[in-house]
Parts: sequence; C-alpha cells; structure tokens
Amino acid sequence: MNQLISRPAEHDRTAPPLEVEDLAVRYNGAQALSGVSFALPAGARAAVVGPNGAGKTTLLKVIAGTLRPSSGSVRVYGHGPGGHVCIAYVPQRTQVDWSFPVTVAEVVMMGRARKIGLFRWPSKGDWDFVHTALERVDMAELDERRIGELSGGQQQRVFLAQALAQEAELILLDEPLTGLDLPSQNAIFGLLDELRRSQVTVMLTTHDLNLAAERFDQVMLLNQRLIAFGPPSEVFTAAHLLQAYGDHVHLLPGANGMMVLTDTCCEGGEEAA
Repeated sequence: MNQLISRPAEHDRTAPPLEVEDLAVRYNGAQALSGVSFALPAGARAAVVGPNGAGKTTLLKVIAGTLRPSSGSVRVYGHGPGGHVCIAYVPQRTQVDWSFPVTVAEVVMMGRARKIGLFRWPSKGDWDFVHTALERVDMAELDERRIGELSGGQQQRVFLAQALAQEAELILLDEPLTGLDLPSQNAIFGLLDELRRSQVTVMLTTHDLNLAAERFDQVMLLNQRLIAFGPPSEVFTAAHLLQAYGDHVHLLPGANGMMVLTDTCCEGGEEAA
C-alpha cells in the first residue's frame, strides 16, 4: 500500500534510463545473479538471452522493483527502482490469471493507476490516454472484450497499450514472443520500432538467439553472471556461447561471417527465478 501512495521518483535527465552495478541476488542460499553491471541509453532495445535458470526473469523483477537484490544497485534515471511511474513490467503470459473478469480497456487503464492516485476515479483525460493507446496497438475495436478471450498476440498488444497509457519510458518484457506466430511477432516489433522512435528504452527476454541477433541492436548473454553485452556480432561468439550453454548450443557457419545459432536446451517456460 505504501508503494501505491508514495511520491513518484524524480528523474535526473543527465543520468541513463537504466544503470545496474555489481548486482547480486540469492534465493534460499542459492545464487541467482552475481556481479551484473551494465547501462542502457534512452531508446535502446536490448534482448536478454541465456539458458533456463540463467536469472533473466530475476533481473527484470529487480529492475522493476518487485524483487530486492542481495547486493549491488539499480538506478533508473539516477534513482532506485522503487516509486518510478515510468517503469512498465510485463510478466510471462503463464504468470497472468487470464480468467480474471476484466475488459481490454480496464487492463489498459491499470497503467494509469499510479498517475491517477489512490481512491480517485479516472478522468476523461485518462480514458483518452487509454483509447489512444489502444488505437496505437490496433486494439480499439476490442476494448470491451474480456482479456482472456483474446489470442496470445492480442494479449501482448494490450499489455503494450497498458505501458503506453502509463507513459512508460522503460519497458521490461518477459518472454513476450513465446508461442506467437510470425505475423503476431511482426506486429509486436512494429510497436517496438515506434517506441524506439519515441526514445523509450526496452528490455526483452527471449530464448530465440536468431531473433535476438536479427532484431536487436544490443544483446545481453546471461547465465547467473553477465557473460557478454553489446552488439550481437560481438556477443554471439563461439567462446561466449559455450560459456553460457555448454554442449547445448550448435554453431553453424552463416553468411557474412555471422553464426546461425540453434539453442536446444531451453524448450518450455522461463525459470521462476
């Protein structure tokens, strides 16, 4: 409750949207993340990849402020993650209760909650934000549909609309492309392209190494520690991939010196930690 009514954190516009320093997280005595440090500039689009249990979901939760680190720090525009209205976190679809009786418009309005304040009703201006966000993701005609009645791709677009209504400047997406067909994936990337033009910073976890190489300007290779971070051509080297995946990754020569990457160890859902 205190977090809902706390004053939003002010931004230091001279600081990067996201800066992580020597981050470590432990669960029940076991190390989930250790010594993770990186920074993202405004408008960056970064893919976080690694095997199951690598700590990808853990990293997003710490950045979002829903999980406290054991040590290290996370700074969003110069301040800790708690109290920021600008951070939107979209969890894995398997962690959402799709049977909850809520409409598409109501889900998107949840993105306005921190700006509206506790015990206040949405204004006409807030509903205008919601409808504009739904139009941007091409879901306005389904605003009264129950969220559980939508396809996976439509549900992801609704959650992106929620982030737009929230006026988020840092969006964290946990496995948003899992189970989506190619047209749905392309629709999501169209929205991400629009967000980049608006200088919105996006971090997205995925198991698809080929997609990360093709669609992202920065890739973070994680396996409880940060193995490599930078352009895909620098991250996806044989040495780095063997450190992350061991014998579970197959490397094949690709065009222009790039590698065609096939990860066979990560079928199924992402780790709980």
